[in-house]
Amino acid sequence: MSTGGEEMDIQGFQKLTLLDYPERVACTVFLAGCNFRCPFCHNASLVTRVDTSRNIPEERIFSFLEKRAGILDGVCITGGEPLLALDLEEFIKRIRSMGYLVKLDTNGSNVNRLEYFLRKGLVDYVAMDVKNSPAKYGMTAGIEDYSTQNVRESVKLLMKGRVPYEFRTTVVREFHKREDFEAIGEWIRGAEKYYLQSFADSGDLIRPGLHGYTRQLMEQALAIVRKYVPNAQLRGT
Repeated sequence: MSTGGEEMDIQGFQKLTLLDYPERVACTVFLAGCNFRCPFCHNASLVTRVDTSRNIPEERIFSFLEKRAGILDGVCITGGEPLLALDLEEFIKRIRSMGYLVKLDTNGSNVNRLEYFLRKGLVDYVAMDVKNSPAKYGMTAGIEDYSTQNVRESVKLLMKGRVPYEFRTTVVREFHKREDFEAIGEWIRGAEKYYLQSFADSGDLIRPGLHGYTRQLMEQALAIVRKYVPNAQLRGT
């Protein structure tokens, strides 16, 4: 249990992933709760229907990690939005004390907390979602009139290169057009890594009835962003 006295809302645990943490063998912990309501979110049950009775005890995670020492390289912490978890710092410290690397997934909306975690050396890799062009951010994040200030500051923070990082965009036909890829490319020009991943219906969505791009259209989107981020890649298509 974290020092705050309450268990975190861990509601998913993948014991092995070769994809979530680049070039590492890892496991993935899913934390419930998010401040965004992205219509295409593939983990809607972690966002809109947080049921603490489904929580996985932290000790079960740590017991697993003790047994996998020397086999796994790291732990991916995703959500939801992990930076909302009040006891995240203590949870990560305990993971790191066991010799594991930590990858953090975030939507970038809490730049102050992200900066704190980087300054304290608590994370080794950050994957940040770039939901869409700034002009369509609120619509895409499911929050009308959303201010992108914190997200923009998080982008700047990560591009300082304190830790390895990536930006990624889930491409949805109903939300992303050619001009959006131009705007995103200009925004994150020169980024270390950027991935476009086509939306796929997980069956656990906030808004059903959305569609991904075809491979051909994904290639066209990639060509646009590569004008600004030459090493941009497609993922999962």
